[in-house]
Amino acid sequence: MINIAIVEDEDQYVETLKSYLLRYETEHGEHFKIQVFSDGLDIISDYTPDYDIILLDIQMKHLNGMKTAEKIREFDEEVTFIFITSSTQFALEGYLVDALGYVLKPVPYLSFSQLLKKAVLKINKKKETHYITVDVDGGTMRVNLDSVSYIESQLHRLLIHTEKGNYVVPGPMKRMEETLKPFGFSKCHHAYLVNLNHVTGILNNHVLLLSTQQIPLSRTRKKLFMDCLTDYLGG
Repeated sequence: MINIAIVEDEDQYVETLKSYLLRYETEHGEHFKIQVFSDGLDIISDYTPDYDIILLDIQMKHLNGMKTAEKIREFDEEVTFIFITSSTQFALEGYLVDALGYVLKPVPYLSFSQLLKKAVLKINKKKETHYITVDVDGGTMRVNLDSVSYIESQLHRLLIHTEKGNYVVPGPMKRMEETLKPFGFSKCHHAYLVNLNHVTGILNNHVLLLSTQQIPLSRTRKKLFMDCLTDYLGG
């Protein structure tokens, strides 16, 4: 199932898009879960990164589509934006938020379905990747596990180190360790949980990572960590 949000303040276009999605489901055997918002403010209020695709009207009364997309990108790097617009002048700004594309009003089914097909292919491929959703200041964030190099415990918080930046989240390391163990993560130290896919070597009681960082490898954890690394590389 693919989760789709329609953010559109004109009822006629809401109904048009819903009918197009239903038609696409029938023609291609997909299943969509659809939620409708009448303005950008509605979707960014208590936003959670649960959507795969957002169909976003650019010109809305309170918060336009471009500003809405910028706000959403702060918490969700993965969602696919498709802009619905009456002017290419606005749509061409979509590259700023990594939009997949745009459809001009009045919306023709053929161009809409072609762009939707690209989005669905992208989503289905993406579902092979694993994500975790974590609480951050101001909301929640969906994090691609492939991009996480290691997680560091800092008192009652965790610092998640990723290729795109670091995120501070609440919670104990033990819970995170249990969550990520099936995805190739192992503790090398009581304060460090490492993505084994990012390990390039072991040197002088340190774990070497692709990022060139070195994480301490404690004596008490060394054997278990090395066993986990051997099993992971062997698998």
